[in-house]
Amino acid sequence: MIHTPQTLQITEIFHSIQGESTRVGQPCVFVRLTGCPLRCTWCDTEYAFYGGEPIGIDAILDRVQAYGCPLVEVTGGEPLHQPGALVLLTKLCDAGIQVMLETSGAFDISAIDPRVSIIMDVKCPGSSMTDRMRWANMEYLSQKDEVKFVLKDRSDYEWARGIVEKYDLGKRCPVLCSPVFGSLDLQPLAEWILSDRLPVRLQVQLHKLIWNPETRGV
Repeated sequence: MIHTPQTLQITEIFHSIQGESTRVGQPCVFVRLTGCPLRCTWCDTEYAFYGGEPIGIDAILDRVQAYGCPLVEVTGGEPLHQPGALVLLTKLCDAGIQVMLETSGAFDISAIDPRVSIIMDVKCPGSSMTDRMRWANMEYLSQKDEVKFVLKDRSDYEWARGIVEKYDLGKRCPVLCSPVFGSLDLQPLAEWILSDRLPVRLQVQLHKLIWNPETRGV
């Protein structure tokens, strides 16, 4: 993989409907960076692990702005795996764009531009990547950020409930509970959340309901 602080390895840049987060349903430009050191069991973007093309950060900004959309999400892979991602995030913010960053929580988020809304994916046991979590990141989250739990089963839910309670996440920032697509039904998850009075938002991957779940670039 070839990249410098001014060049990033990019898998794809596309314009679509935001399928997750509290901004679900909004038009959004996605910048998907290549590469990820994690291997979650349920990952749906394995095609972003390798390949891509090196693109200069200014050229990325030009391509994003060409869509005329005020919202952009930098995702992956794991964006923070490439140090130049921090430069891209700041340049997007400087351009007056609302910027979201989807990150695994395995990398330090303390140096991220404070204008960026961080969507931090806390890795449940069902992902097999819990040991990669950087728990110190919790202290850097604020109300503009979000925490996401991708849940494979009841055990993942109970583990996530414990993390929500331990860090008092309901007061720190919005919390999203998202079932692994095709593995956990929505009704039982909804009933668990209601029964526990858990201060979270049940989330589905809207883009997988609009388009075929295997479709890329949406």
